Amino acid sequence: MTSSKLPRSGIGVADRAITGGTAVALAILGFLPLSRWISGGLSDPAYSTRWLEWSYGIAVCVGVGVICAILSRSLAPETTSSWKRMLHRVNGTIELHPGRVDVGIAAACLALYAVIAFFVFSAKPLLIDELVQVLQARMYAAGHLSTPVDASPEFFSILHMVDTGERVYSQFPPGWPAMLALGALVNATWLVGPVCGGMAVFVFAKLLRRTLPTASGGAVAATTALFGLAPFAAFQFSSHMSHGPVLMWLIIAVLALSYVTAAETIPESTRGRWAALMGLAAGCAFAVRPLDAVAFGAPAGAWLAWRTFFGRSSTRILAAAAAGLAIPVFIVMWGNLRTTGSPFLFGYEALWGSSHGLGFHAAPWGDAHTAQRGVELLSTYVTRLNVYLFESPFPSLLPVIVALLLTGRLSRTERYLFAATATHALLYFAYWHDGFFLGPRFVMPWLPLLIVLCARLPGRSTWHAWPIRVRAGVIGGVAAAGVVTALVSLPVRTAQYRAGLTSMRTDYAAEARRVGVTNALVFVRESWGAELIARLWALGVSRAATAALYSRVDACVLEHAITAAEQSSLRHEQAERLLRPLLRDSLLVRASSVSPDTTERMLPGARYDTICSTRVEADREGYALYPPLVLERETGNVYVRDLQARDTVLLQRYPNRAAFILRRDGVDGLSPLRWIPITSDRVEPRARSSRPTP
Repeated sequence: MTSSKLPRSGIGVADRAITGGTAVALAILGFLPLSRWISGGLSDPAYSTRWLEWSYGIAVCVGVGVICAILSRSLAPETTSSWKRMLHRVNGTIELHPGRVDVGIAAACLALYAVIAFFVFSAKPLLIDELVQVLQARMYAAGHLSTPVDASPEFFSILHMVDTGERVYSQFPPGWPAMLALGALVNATWLVGPVCGGMAVFVFAKLLRRTLPTASGGAVAATTALFGLAPFAAFQFSSHMSHGPVLMWLIIAVLALSYVTAAETIPESTRGRWAALMGLAAGCAFAVRPLDAVAFGAPAGAWLAWRTFFGRSSTRILAAAAAGLAIPVFIVMWGNLRTTGSPFLFGYEALWGSSHGLGFHAAPWGDAHTAQRGVELLSTYVTRLNVYLFESPFPSLLPVIVALLLTGRLSRTERYLFAATATHALLYFAYWHDGFFLGPRFVMPWLPLLIVLCARLPGRSTWHAWPIRVRAGVIGGVAAAGVVTALVSLPVRTAQYRAGLTSMRTDYAAEARRVGVTNALVFVRESWGAELIARLWALGVSRAATAALYSRVDACVLEHAITAAEQSSLRHEQAERLLRPLLRDSLLVRASSVSPDTTERMLPGARYDTICSTRVEADREGYALYPPLVLERETGNVYVRDLQARDTVLLQRYPNRAAFILRRDGVDGLSPLRWIPITSDRVEPRARSSRPTP
């Protein structure tokens, strides 16, 4: 029985249209310099360099393959037969113990992810998205959905934390922080991602056997290892980001779906349990990343509804799936109600407004998201996948495209994966943000389809039909690619990741204990630009308007305008109206040429007065980042943002604590920290000058 009423020949034509169209789309988006051709598009300065490196890599792989093909002529028939017998025995052993093999591969991947998390990412959240979700996880672990807003929130405000009402909570959905809370209970949030990765690898092996039932045990094991060891997947699973965990839930849901739709072989009662699991996993995915869950859930729901309508499945199956889905979705809506005030309002919309959502409109900080930009973003994602997916010396999507061109008839699960992945791409086509961290993180849910396609290249019958020299050449070329990846590409990428975001890796508790600063009030000296943002938030300016003003207004102009607003009684929308005319020169401003913080903006040729010059000079002397210090809870210190003369507010609140200014002697995360004591008779002088006391 097929999953369509079309005749088998019709299904074959439709399958070839799907695979051929996908191959063309990947080739266009991933290989052509669309961003260069589209006026005003996203820049891709590495395009030429990337193709040059791929040319060298392809030449090496092809050269090794040709040498192996030539050498294969000299192989004695006995040697060839011995290799075949050995491979046959290995494959037979794998097929006798598939469960043990799956567990072994998953355990090895989990161990690898844990090593990466600890030694490459320092067992810490490195991106602000990660840090904020760890903060939310700590709230959950302590039994709270949120905490009260401080009377002076400007000292404590952090990007992506909602503090615009009476409560403070993360802008992100609760699913991933709730999972991280399990790690927070044992002070090991860094292990939660690797555990999710290991589970995803194990479930993917099961899904692969359901999707390609004719694949050999060896092929399934190799493809599972490819999924688990693909650098893009490995680094994401090793991080504190939510993209790996949502993929785990999606794979569980797809595996359950494959059982639910197997009406020919599985009793309805069993399929009902699988349907409940499918709904539960899809709901958990929704709690982690709603958009990804919708992309995969909509085709699945449509498929089940179609099967029910035509009598191929009972309404009990659909009801079981809906019941499983309702549990986590209800929890998410209840959490929204308790935080944002509406079950349908998520934190990021409460913080940034409706412009955060899908659609072609002005993004939260003013840039217009158009259909053209949507195409540019999709091209950027696919282009980056070509690099980050396998870190291979040739385009990573090349084997996928070849497999698409050679693939004939698809399985039902493969058709579903194509539909879900295409839906996912369309939704992110309508989403304005360019999500890049450890690769094109938004397209993590594409991995199951991409790796399943790799498993089809080549099929068992095709492989054995090739001449021995061709097979030897392919094996040699693939082996050469693996060696280049392992010895060249991965060490370079790993070193890049280890060297990045150094300020977030500092062990601030150890640094504080080293200088004897405990149970103190510590003012963290940030850059001038970071202080401007905090002061705008303190005026009640929305996050979206703040982002637009900071990124499009000269920092000195903004400094004086904020000071004027602070001295008036204007707040919230009135303050925004006062500041909005500053955007008239937004097309002229450039990255600051005088400050080490290049996120600050400057009008070309502008001359700064004494106030602004003093702030630039303070930046040159050094500054620290405030957000990572919020995670430090071992020394009893209270860390707050340094707001110059305003600091007296907190000095009066904590009269019995020693007070310090914390900054770096430099502008990078490797510069040493300086702890500068504050005394009551030096508060005002310190507010007037940024030069530290020796």
